[in-house]
Amino acid sequence: MKMILLRKFRFLILMVFLIACSMHIMIDLLPKLEGHGNSGCSCSHTPSEEPQSWGKQPQQHQQKDGWPNKHTLRILQDFSNEPSSNVSSHSLERVPVGVSGDKTQAFRMHQGQRGDRKRQFMQDAGVTKNAPAKGSRLSALFDHPLYKRSVPTLTDEDTLFNVNTDIRFDPKAAEDQTWNAEGTMDEFSPTGGLTSDSYPNWLRFHIGINRYELYSRHNPVIDALLKDLVTQRITSVAMKSGGTQLKLIMTFQNYGQALFKPMKQTREQETPPDFFYFSDFERHNAEVAAFHLDKILDFRRVPPVAGRLVNMTKEIKDITRDKKLWKTFFISPANNVCFYGECSYYCSTEHALCGKPDQIEGSLAAFLPDLALAKRKTWRNPWRRSYHKRKKAEWEVDPDYCEEIKQTPPYDSGTRLLDIMDMTIFDFLMGNMDRHHYETFEKFGNETFIIHLDNGRGFGKHSHDELSILVPLTQCCRVRKLTHLRLQLLAKEEYKLSVMMAESLVRDRLSPILIQPHLDAMDRRLRLVLNVLSDCIEKEGYGYVVEDDIQGHHGTEHGHSSGPRHR
Repeated sequence: MKMILLRKFRFLILMVFLIACSMHIMIDLLPKLEGHGNSGCSCSHTPSEEPQSWGKQPQQHQQKDGWPNKHTLRILQDFSNEPSSNVSSHSLERVPVGVSGDKTQAFRMHQGQRGDRKRQFMQDAGVTKNAPAKGSRLSALFDHPLYKRSVPTLTDEDTLFNVNTDIRFDPKAAEDQTWNAEGTMDEFSPTGGLTSDSYPNWLRFHIGINRYELYSRHNPVIDALLKDLVTQRITSVAMKSGGTQLKLIMTFQNYGQALFKPMKQTREQETPPDFFYFSDFERHNAEVAAFHLDKILDFRRVPPVAGRLVNMTKEIKDITRDKKLWKTFFISPANNVCFYGECSYYCSTEHALCGKPDQIEGSLAAFLPDLALAKRKTWRNPWRRSYHKRKKAEWEVDPDYCEEIKQTPPYDSGTRLLDIMDMTIFDFLMGNMDRHHYETFEKFGNETFIIHLDNGRGFGKHSHDELSILVPLTQCCRVRKLTHLRLQLLAKEEYKLSVMMAESLVRDRLSPILIQPHLDAMDRRLRLVLNVLSDCIEKEGYGYVVEDDIQGHHGTEHGHSSGPRHR
């Protein structure tokens, strides 16, 4: 009798297992079966807009709402901004080798004779939809001749990806028959492929990167991408590996991804005076403000960043598959939802991030292209701090330190030293002391710009100007002419930097991003920068200090220095 019952129990367990397997297989196949029955997308919203009833949508519909298979797009994203990660991507969902090969074949070049359209997608595309009003000071600033310098004519060697408006996406090569983009069938090629204008905004941003800039002026894709960062439905969340403080990787409905830095301080709080720079908080509003400052200075070297109010329960806890993150959630005595994650600093119950009751602010920075497709080289900043409580770096004790740097590649030729000066000015205006490394795109060699990543430790103290940040400028006494002219322009009452920043930041969802004392501090620091340059010119001469980059490329701004100058 016991043997019969045991056999029945085993049979029952086996049947339950088979039923569960069958259900999983059917769930996986259901979207593909539905795809064969539907030749088009019935979505009534554009990819940059959020539908009205997200919470009520079936899961399978969310997977086929007009976007490509996630393996098609996942390889184009970078899951790591860590300085040591320039060899391979730390993707949370690895793409199989076979699939990766198919995705490479999915993009096909059609080399026609339409040369005038070849770089149209990557060049300025007119005025943005959300551009400042005509009567605004910011609009007047961007209409100034100093903000109309064009980059040289781009060749295949100057673009991060050798693609243009003739590119087509082949759904068959991507193993996805259901991907339809925004717009009508008129946008499709005769073979069923899609034009580059139909790609999601994060991919269009990647395609537009070139040797001279992350994005062009007045590029409508950037405003659309900023909107996506705020409105796109978050589909998965995981902790970012490495780093000293908690950061989250968020994936959106259109398979774009961004780095989320949650709010740790209020706008009014300053960095405690006894904090070392390497243990300072990373501020979400600093990331947002840095993007706008970089744009106003016309560097365009910070990836797009937007502020967003996130529901910690529905948009993090309920959708994350990261068990380590999920286990750190709890309800505080004030009945607020809190979590703390895992990191080197401030990841404990005592330093938990709490919502009100479950809403929390944060910054979302768009990811750069995946390292598998666009490798980046990591460089140690020559003026890196010691990151030690007692030791000092060499540049802090050697006043002639810059003379040695000028003789060291890549600073002995090209524009790299001038890029360091730009970054120094950028950091000083923010009060950012945490610039230990920087990155460049490997494809462009040494003749390219520095990417201004990780700006969360800026805007910590409005009552103090950290002059040590300016040491590279005081030691080297070098600056681009265009940078110098733009700084002088922003010091004028008509184009006052604080006013430009205030007008630009008001467009962010979390406005106000900076309190007035921080805006006033930027004006004060700008005057200090100009005073340093004035002293340099008086001591060394204008021709030695100011590098004339205006005439470098037939009136463009990207002239190259022929080598180090000598007194």
